[in-house]
Amino acid sequence: MAIEWLELHPVDPQKRWLQRAADCVRGGGVIAYPTDSCYALGCRTGDKDAAERIRKIRQFDRHHLFTLVCRDLAEIANYARVDNWQYRLLRQLTPGPYTVILEATKEVPRRLQHEKRKTIGIRVPEHKAAHALLDLLGEPMLSCTLQFPDADEPVGDPNDYRQALEQSVDLVLDGGTCGIMPTTVLDLSGATPLLLRQGLGDVSMLGLSEA
Repeated sequence: MAIEWLELHPVDPQKRWLQRAADCVRGGGVIAYPTDSCYALGCRTGDKDAAERIRKIRQFDRHHLFTLVCRDLAEIANYARVDNWQYRLLRQLTPGPYTVILEATKEVPRRLQHEKRKTIGIRVPEHKAAHALLDLLGEPMLSCTLQFPDADEPVGDPNDYRQALEQSVDLVLDGGTCGIMPTTVLDLSGATPLLLRQGLGDVSMLGLSEA
Protein backbone atom coordinates (compact mmCIF):
# COMPACT_ATOMS: atom_id res chain seq x y z
CA MET A 1 0.00 0.00 0.00
CA ALA A 2 1.36 3.39 -1.04
CA ILE A 3 1.94 6.09 1.54
CA GLU A 4 -0.77 8.74 1.91
CA TRP A 5 0.67 12.26 1.72
CA LEU A 6 -2.02 14.73 2.80
CA GLU A 7 -1.39 18.46 2.47
CA LEU A 8 -3.15 20.44 5.18
CA HIS A 9 -4.54 23.95 4.83
CA PRO A 10 -2.30 26.17 7.03
CA VAL A 11 -5.20 27.98 8.74
CA ASP A 12 -8.11 25.55 8.56
CA PRO A 13 -6.78 21.95 8.28
CA GLN A 14 -9.19 19.71 6.39
CA LYS A 15 -11.19 17.50 8.73
CA ARG A 16 -11.37 14.72 6.15
CA TRP A 17 -7.55 14.49 6.05
CA LEU A 18 -7.34 14.53 9.83
CA GLN A 19 -9.98 11.80 9.95
CA ARG A 20 -7.92 9.72 7.51
CA ALA A 21 -4.93 10.10 9.83
CA ALA A 22 -6.99 9.12 12.88
CA ASP A 23 -8.29 6.05 11.02
CA CYS A 24 -4.74 5.15 10.02
CA VAL A 25 -3.60 5.28 13.65
CA ARG A 26 -6.58 3.20 14.80
CA GLY A 27 -5.79 0.65 12.07
CA GLY A 28 -2.24 0.10 13.30
CA GLY A 29 -0.47 2.65 11.14
CA VAL A 30 2.46 4.96 11.85
CA ILE A 31 2.03 8.61 10.90
CA ALA A 32 4.14 11.74 10.68
CA TYR A 33 2.37 14.89 11.85
CA PRO A 34 3.16 18.54 12.64
CA THR A 35 3.41 19.95 16.16
CA ASP A 36 4.25 23.30 17.72
CA SER A 37 7.94 22.34 17.91
CA CYS A 38 8.83 20.03 15.01
CA TYR A 39 7.30 17.04 13.22
CA ALA A 40 6.60 13.90 15.22
CA LEU A 41 5.92 10.21 14.68
CA GLY A 42 2.73 8.80 16.16
CA CYS A 43 0.86 5.54 16.60
CA ARG A 44 -1.85 4.07 18.79
CA THR A 45 -0.81 3.75 22.42
CA GLY A 46 -1.59 0.05 22.79
CA ASP A 47 -0.14 -1.04 19.44
CA LYS A 48 3.13 -2.89 20.11
CA ASP A 49 3.86 -3.55 16.44
CA ALA A 50 3.45 0.09 15.44
CA ALA A 51 5.60 1.19 18.37
CA GLU A 52 8.28 -1.25 17.27
CA ARG A 53 8.20 0.26 13.78
CA ILE A 54 8.84 3.69 15.29
CA ARG A 55 11.75 2.26 17.28
CA LYS A 56 13.25 0.96 14.02
CA ILE A 57 12.78 4.31 12.26
CA ARG A 58 14.53 6.14 15.09
CA GLN A 59 16.91 3.23 15.83
CA PHE A 60 15.89 3.32 19.49
CA ASP A 61 16.72 0.48 21.84
CA ARG A 62 14.02 -1.04 24.04
CA HIS A 63 14.88 1.30 26.92
CA HIS A 64 14.02 4.49 25.07
CA LEU A 65 10.73 5.92 26.30
CA PHE A 66 7.97 7.35 24.16
CA THR A 67 5.73 10.31 24.98
CA LEU A 68 1.98 10.23 25.40
CA VAL A 69 0.52 13.14 23.43
CA CYS A 70 -2.74 14.25 25.04
CA ARG A 71 -5.52 16.70 24.20
CA ASP A 72 -5.68 18.56 27.50
CA LEU A 73 -5.09 18.54 31.25
CA ALA A 74 -8.17 16.42 31.91
CA GLU A 75 -6.80 13.65 29.71
CA ILE A 76 -3.39 13.82 31.41
CA ALA A 77 -5.03 12.92 34.72
CA ASN A 78 -6.01 9.51 33.32
CA TYR A 79 -2.39 8.55 32.72
CA ALA A 80 -0.35 10.45 35.32
CA ARG A 81 -0.67 11.34 38.99
CA VAL A 82 -0.93 15.11 39.29
CA ASP A 83 -0.70 16.92 42.62
CA ASN A 84 -1.89 20.49 43.15
CA TRP A 85 1.54 22.09 42.57
CA GLN A 86 2.05 20.02 39.42
CA TYR A 87 -1.40 20.99 38.18
CA ARG A 88 -0.63 24.69 38.64
CA LEU A 89 2.57 24.30 36.61
CA LEU A 90 0.83 22.31 33.91
CA ARG A 91 -1.74 25.06 33.53
CA GLN A 92 1.13 27.43 32.69
CA LEU A 93 2.90 25.01 30.37
CA THR A 94 0.05 23.44 28.40
CA PRO A 95 -0.69 23.55 25.62
CA GLY A 96 2.83 24.28 24.49
CA PRO A 97 6.24 22.88 23.43
CA TYR A 98 6.93 21.03 26.67
CA THR A 99 7.28 17.37 27.62
CA VAL A 100 6.71 16.68 31.31
CA ILE A 101 7.74 13.59 33.24
CA LEU A 102 5.14 12.46 35.77
CA GLU A 103 4.40 9.39 37.86
CA ALA A 104 2.37 6.98 35.72
CA THR A 105 -1.03 5.62 36.73
CA LYS A 106 -2.11 2.01 36.35
CA GLU A 107 -3.73 2.98 33.03
CA VAL A 108 -0.26 3.15 31.45
CA PRO A 109 1.15 -0.20 30.26
CA ARG A 110 4.37 -1.11 32.08
CA ARG A 111 6.30 -1.30 28.83
CA LEU A 112 5.68 2.45 28.35
CA GLN A 113 6.88 3.41 31.82
CA HIS A 114 10.40 4.05 33.05
CA GLU A 115 11.56 0.63 34.26
CA LYS A 116 12.63 1.77 37.73
CA ARG A 117 10.89 5.06 38.37
CA LYS A 118 7.46 4.15 36.91
CA THR A 119 7.16 7.51 35.16
CA ILE A 120 5.79 8.59 31.79
CA GLY A 121 6.48 11.53 29.51
CA ILE A 122 3.38 13.53 28.56
CA ARG A 123 2.81 16.40 26.13
CA VAL A 124 -0.08 18.67 25.09
CA PRO A 125 0.92 20.40 21.82
CA GLU A 126 -0.33 23.84 20.83
CA HIS A 127 -0.93 23.11 17.15
CA LYS A 128 -4.32 23.24 15.49
CA ALA A 129 -3.87 20.16 13.32
CA ALA A 130 -2.36 18.05 16.10
CA HIS A 131 -5.10 19.02 18.53
CA ALA A 132 -7.86 18.31 15.98
CA LEU A 133 -6.30 14.94 15.18
CA LEU A 134 -6.30 13.98 18.87
CA ASP A 135 -9.94 15.05 19.15
CA LEU A 136 -10.89 12.78 16.26
CA LEU A 137 -8.80 9.92 17.61
CA GLY A 138 -10.43 10.23 21.02
CA GLU A 139 -7.35 9.01 22.90
CA PRO A 140 -3.69 9.95 23.33
CA MET A 141 -1.08 8.97 20.77
CA LEU A 142 2.22 7.30 21.45
CA SER A 143 4.74 9.66 19.96
CA CYS A 144 8.32 10.87 19.60
CA THR A 145 10.21 13.52 17.67
CA LEU A 146 10.62 12.76 13.96
CA GLN A 147 14.35 12.69 13.36
CA PHE A 148 16.18 10.25 11.14
CA PRO A 149 19.30 8.61 12.60
CA ASP A 150 21.65 10.14 10.03
CA ALA A 151 20.16 13.65 10.33
CA ASP A 152 21.62 16.44 12.47
CA GLU A 153 18.25 17.88 13.45
CA PRO A 154 14.55 16.98 13.64
CA VAL A 155 12.28 17.21 10.61
CA GLY A 156 10.92 20.72 10.18
CA ASP A 157 9.57 20.23 6.64
CA PRO A 158 8.54 16.71 5.57
CA ASN A 159 9.20 17.50 1.92
CA ASP A 160 12.92 17.68 2.74
CA TYR A 161 12.73 13.99 3.75
CA ARG A 162 10.11 12.77 1.32
CA GLN A 163 11.94 9.68 0.11
CA ALA A 164 12.84 8.54 3.63
CA LEU A 165 9.28 9.11 4.86
CA GLU A 166 7.77 7.22 1.94
CA GLN A 167 9.84 4.21 2.97
CA SER A 168 9.05 4.51 6.68
CA VAL A 169 5.50 5.62 7.53
CA ASP A 170 1.96 4.98 6.32
CA LEU A 171 0.69 8.55 6.23
CA VAL A 172 2.10 12.08 6.37
CA LEU A 173 0.06 15.07 7.49
CA ASP A 174 1.95 17.80 5.67
CA GLY A 175 1.29 21.00 7.56
CA GLY A 176 4.10 22.94 5.94
CA THR A 177 7.20 24.09 7.74
CA CYS A 178 7.46 23.71 11.50
CA GLY A 179 10.45 24.49 13.66
CA ILE A 180 13.42 22.17 14.13
CA MET A 181 13.84 22.61 17.89
CA PRO A 182 12.45 19.82 20.09
CA THR A 183 10.39 20.34 23.21
CA THR A 184 11.70 21.43 26.58
CA VAL A 185 11.67 18.45 28.97
CA LEU A 186 10.75 18.95 32.62
CA ASP A 187 10.78 16.25 35.30
CA LEU A 188 7.84 16.89 37.61
CA SER A 189 7.86 13.46 39.22
CA GLY A 190 9.79 14.52 42.32
CA ALA A 191 9.28 17.13 45.03
CA THR A 192 10.55 19.97 42.84
CA PRO A 193 10.69 20.48 39.05
CA LEU A 194 13.92 19.64 37.21
CA LEU A 195 14.91 20.88 33.77
CA LEU A 196 16.21 17.87 31.82
CA ARG A 197 16.45 19.49 28.38
CA GLN A 198 16.11 23.09 27.29
CA GLY A 199 14.24 23.14 24.01
CA LEU A 200 11.70 25.46 22.44
CA GLY A 201 9.62 26.01 25.57
CA ASP A 202 10.63 28.91 27.80
CA VAL A 203 11.12 28.08 31.50
CA SER A 204 12.44 31.45 32.69
CA MET A 205 9.29 31.94 34.75
CA LEU A 206 10.22 28.81 36.74
CA GLY A 207 13.74 29.97 37.58
CA LEU A 208 15.27 26.62 36.58
CA SER A 209 18.67 25.69 35.20
CA GLU A 210 19.37 22.53 33.23
CA ALA A 211 20.08 19.45 35.37
